[in-house]
Amino acid sequence: MDSLLKIENLHINYGSIKALKGISLEVNPGEIVTILGANGAGKSTLLRSISGLIPVTEGDIFFYNKSLKNMEAYRIVIDGISHVPEGRRVFATLSVEENLNLGAFNRRGDRQLISERRERAYNLFPILKERKRQLAGTLSGGEQQMLAIGRGLMSDPKLLLLDEPSLGLAPILVKQIFQIIKEINEQKVAILLVEQNAKKALSISHRGYVLETGNITLSGLSSELKNNKKVQEAYLGGAALKNK
Repeated sequence: MDSLLKIENLHINYGSIKALKGISLEVNPGEIVTILGANGAGKSTLLRSISGLIPVTEGDIFFYNKSLKNMEAYRIVIDGISHVPEGRRVFATLSVEENLNLGAFNRRGDRQLISERRERAYNLFPILKERKRQLAGTLSGGEQQMLAIGRGLMSDPKLLLLDEPSLGLAPILVKQIFQIIKEINEQKVAILLVEQNAKKALSISHRGYVLETGNITLSGLSSELKNNKKVQEAYLGGAALKNK
């Protein structure tokens, strides 16, 4: 199977700071792949480099065997990658519906298609339909996260980059967000997931990588990583997640 996303020997520098130090990974069609790591490990830097928000120092990123190196961010979206950043970053003074419409900038002018994509988002997140005229800045944290994911889906991506989607959410909303991530994946969208909640991330992903200070130190099937002693001690509170 050809990889959907393939990263080869990726280096990212911020001046003299080496944020990523030659990492290689891949995401296959239909997969959820999770990236585990402590704060400062380089997880968000990785996603930002894929989506063209920061320049590649060395190495390359391929999507459908096409290099994304030095490609403008909006063209990467058009090619099929959508990035939902950490912190939601909705447009607070615009309505829910206006935020969603902005996510479909690559098909502006096609009102019918944009309407169909909005309905897809509303089907995943019914609360957004109820709030469609409401200003995004007045939504709860959980609703804003739903809006951010819905906006990311409006470009009809083949690969969705999710950066800490459960951060700051109540447990009941965390459960809901992860269920929706599974539903999105079942609609044939591959997902690269950065997530602080390692237990939840490994429970829904197919494979995973552990990123530490800019290096990948472990990789494998999520079922293997759940039972890896190092992963348990560092990210799972020392407890194995058997039969989950």
